Amino acid sequence: MGELPPGVEVSVVEGPRTSLKDVEFWVPPFLAPPAADVLEDADDLRVVQLLSAGVDSWLGKLPPHATLCDARGVHTTSTSEWAVAAILSFLRDFPRFARAQARGEWQRGAPTDELAGKRVLIVGAGDIGEAVAARLTPFQVSIQLVARSPRDGVRGVAELPKLLPESDIVVLVVPLTSETTGFVDAAFLAAMPNGSLLVNAARGPVVDSRALTQELVSGRLNAALDVTDPEPLPADSPLWGLPNLLLTPHIGGSVRGLLRRCYGLVGDQVRRYAAGEPLINVVHGEY
Repeated sequence: MGELPPGVEVSVVEGPRTSLKDVEFWVPPFLAPPAADVLEDADDLRVVQLLSAGVDSWLGKLPPHATLCDARGVHTTSTSEWAVAAILSFLRDFPRFARAQARGEWQRGAPTDELAGKRVLIVGAGDIGEAVAARLTPFQVSIQLVARSPRDGVRGVAELPKLLPESDIVVLVVPLTSETTGFVDAAFLAAMPNGSLLVNAARGPVVDSRALTQELVSGRLNAALDVTDPEPLPADSPLWGLPNLLLTPHIGGSVRGLLRRCYGLVGDQVRRYAAGEPLINVVHGEY
């Protein structure tokens, strides 16, 4: 966290916290859900600084005198790296080669697909979406960013019905809100071309699970998912054995450098709070 101002007392708790009495600035563990019993005695709580970019599970759970801040920017590099790695791994069929390696087989098989020349649609034009675009640019692809509202170089979501049929790869990097829950529904998926790839680096509930499962089981679409709905994916889910799905267990942001970046942000926020300066990454509404 770096050097902290005089008078700031830091308490590190191993395991779940049982009380917030006398705590002004709270940093819950990474991906920890809010616990109602812990918040019961949070009379002194003024700031909750999350270590995650997503805040959906915390909305409406805090006392009105507490400000919620997210960790926007902390996960940009790792999540955008996951998206690019997932796209390349799927297109170059690395899972097939890994399975052959485990069997001790030198199996070339049919030629794989390639990324060069693909049309990529990135839904979500925040820092992660822009980072995905920057990392994909050298691969000789065409890229289109989409956001809630159009702006220079970014199309609006109202244009998705026209953009989806022209896209080979669709990358989701939107927050989970009331607007984006179930956003990728049957109609969205039906508009994607046969054989195209859906990449979800956002949250599981952004996608209608039943509609996606139907498309994947039929073999019409492909997917690379770091998130599912529900999580963990149930053992009896038909998705487990599908050859047209690359699945990772919500590890897009989980890299060795994560906590260093997280607590760098925490230290900056504590210094701002102690000095009476405006905090960054303050959540307003659902963002």
